[in-house]
Amino acid sequence: MGKGTLFYLIGASGSGKDSLLEGCRRQLPPDVRCCIAHRYITRAANVGGENHIHLSEAEFHLREELGLFAMCWYSHGYHYGIGNEIDTWLNSGVHVLVNGSREYLPKAMTLYEELVPVLIHVPTDKLRQRLIKRGRETAEEIECRLARHAQMVATLPEHTLHVSNEGNLQQGIDALLSIVMANSLQKTGAR
Repeated sequence: MGKGTLFYLIGASGSGKDSLLEGCRRQLPPDVRCCIAHRYITRAANVGGENHIHLSEAEFHLREELGLFAMCWYSHGYHYGIGNEIDTWLNSGVHVLVNGSREYLPKAMTLYEELVPVLIHVPTDKLRQRLIKRGRETAEEIECRLARHAQMVATLPEHTLHVSNEGNLQQGIDALLSIVMANSLQKTGAR
């Protein structure tokens, strides 16, 4: 069996990446051979709604020094890491879904030949509404975030796949699952 594919999810804050990943966690059939990687973050476990593993800054830096992260970055005041267990999974032919960083994508693409960028798309107006409803940022911060996202989308690689998450959550989950399952069938040669 060949190497697995790394599906690298990107999208603006509020696009629903965590909800889509949680839906995939519950619905991915075992025969698809896909694991969803947890992120290691220096953010408290009860903040942000993501199913992540909380590390203190000291523990994060120790793991980084020991080479225990396949990828790591710093964003919005927190350190983020993806454990190097994903390398074992990928080398075993298992596909991997990760919640990645938009800014880290170019580096990730140099590290993983089998990386498929997947943009979670939500129209700007709907995204703005979600961010306002969340209440974590000022109106000015939200507009800056939306502008940064628009700039990033304009520079994405041509082979980036798109998943719409503007309506019913299950539709977004189904779209993401279909991308993973289609890739799995293509890799195994099944019809």
